[in-house]
Amino acid sequence: MDFKNIVFDIGGVLVDSNPRYLLKDYFNDNREMEYFLTHICTPEWNLEQDKGRSLAEGTRILQNKYPEYHALIQLFYDKYEKMLKSDIPETVALLKKLKARYKVYGLTNWSAETFKIAYAKFPFFKEFDGIVVSGQEKILKPDKRIYYRLLDRYNLKAENTVYIDDNIDNIRTAEEIGMVSIHFENAGQLEKELSILIEI
Repeated sequence: MDFKNIVFDIGGVLVDSNPRYLLKDYFNDNREMEYFLTHICTPEWNLEQDKGRSLAEGTRILQNKYPEYHALIQLFYDKYEKMLKSDIPETVALLKKLKARYKVYGLTNWSAETFKIAYAKFPFFKEFDGIVVSGQEKILKPDKRIYYRLLDRYNLKAENTVYIDDNIDNIRTAEEIGMVSIHFENAGQLEKELSILIEI
């Protein structure tokens, strides 16, 4: 196959991000913190911001529902940068290596507001030839529409594109629309699987 484009998911692939990096300093024990992340600031709630709801609205909804957690809910986005521990250097190095031969793109579920914080923090973002962010498009992966948005915006063909993600549902959608996909586990595994498909 004549691959021309490599598309990366970002969180968990190129960025080590986790709310626990922030919240561990505000909870006395892990059980309380895990309860907060499972029942209050849940992944499902955070996804609504990734889908385009404003941080202010998302925060206000939870604070009204759980007034006893008002201050901690406020912290979640006010101190968001502390959730971004670091880039993942081995994968970033691979991205830069690929950039010498291919077009590289990002396709990510991320709030439009917090994505700006990450973009300013990590220089590797400037390596991309284009990035599609769910919070800007108001469509979440694995909805096929956001994949087509990427293809259409940058004039890409699915059959010429390799897609990388750590979420298996996102991988399945990419394959359904004709991309060749790699389910990311770590940088070494990714490089090995890529080397079967393309020149690195």
